[in-house]
Amino acid sequence: MADTDSSVVPKPEEQAAAAVHIVYTDRPQHEELETYHLRTLSSVLGSEDAAKGALLYTYKHAACGFSAKLTPKQVEELSKQPGVLQVVADQTMRLHNSPAKLHAI
Repeated sequence: MADTDSSVVPKPEEQAAAAVHIVYTDRPQHEELETYHLRTLSSVLGSEDAAKGALLYTYKHAACGFSAKLTPKQVEELSKQPGVLQVVADQTMRLHNSPAKLHAI
């Protein structure tokens, strides 16, 4: 786990800007998925407790990754971590009358 100096602990005004992101990761070979995801998140957030508070869901089947509420600075730092493939903002899609049209809400 990272020191508090190297972790990205948000200020209250930054925490308000936190949004849900989907973090795609490599699939660990010798570690449980949730443990791996918490360790990866802890390296940026500074503690396992902070990681547990931010972690919303662990994806295990169709994709390997997790969702977490993150600030823009945390997204930037998490994107640099080994094993992190991509970090994308979560968004809800709604299907319209035409099957060819998907629109972000």
